[in-house]
Amino acid sequence: MPARPHSPGACSLDHLVLPTASLDVARARLVSLGFVVAPTGIHPFGTENCCIFLEDGTYLEPLAVGNAQAAAKAVADGNVFVARDRAYRDSCGNEGFSALVLGTQNADTDYARYVEAGLSAGDMLSFSRAFTDAAGNSDAASFKLAFASGTGATDAFLFACERINAPKVDRGALQVHANGATGIIEVVAVSTEPSKQRRLISIATRSPATGQGSATAFDLPNATLTLLDPVAFETRFGIAADAPSELRFAGIVFSVRSADAVARLLAASSVEHDIRGDAIVVRPASGQGAAFVFQEKA
Repeated sequence: MPARPHSPGACSLDHLVLPTASLDVARARLVSLGFVVAPTGIHPFGTENCCIFLEDGTYLEPLAVGNAQAAAKAVADGNVFVARDRAYRDSCGNEGFSALVLGTQNADTDYARYVEAGLSAGDMLSFSRAFTDAAGNSDAASFKLAFASGTGATDAFLFACERINAPKVDRGALQVHANGATGIIEVVAVSTEPSKQRRLISIATRSPATGQGSATAFDLPNATLTLLDPVAFETRFGIAADAPSELRFAGIVFSVRSADAVARLLAASSVEHDIRGDAIVVRPASGQGAAFVFQEKA
């Protein structure tokens, strides 16, 4: 497959954070969409996840609060990740799509860039957690994070993730999905004032904006981040979007091997979906905090 056109030095998409009230509900919903869901991962600061890993190296991180007391302490201690999760839930509810995460080789450098640009969302965060594969094998995964956001206290945000230690476990079985999803082609965000979000996204991603008006794109090495106004989002996906001036992540476009196979699977699982051109659109639901779009890609 030819390399995607992108700005030299642009950050790659690493993963996406989707808050949910319940990992059990999220797991059931995501399985009904044809995904294999990883065992629950426990963070040392009160949150927990059940990730979906894809062949292209990206993943989804459904995120719940597993230990409210530990999460409250983390917020009080200045943990930006947990504080932003709480702010998002207080503003938008427990189901949603709060953050886009970018891969980096040096989170310290990214933190310095964010501070210099006046876009830092707070102190860096380093932590480790256990990672368990489908066979039950476990190893430690360690990360260092640097956070960027706009002026809104509750808007969605972006952060850079440096993988300090990659767990020595086999993700292969977790990457083979019944729906044939192989990766993330595009992430779609919404704002009534997209021009005000371009600087934040461009600095965080190290990618210049292309296009203007109702649609702006940022080309990453492995995906596109598209920023639409609410009218353009509804026109494209048939879903009415919230109309914030702040940044809101709203849609995820997956590459799949066969759109027909996805349609059959969704019908068998009684999952409502719409066919829009060459894409299959599934509206957000409990445990699925964004529009999921499945697009066949050779």
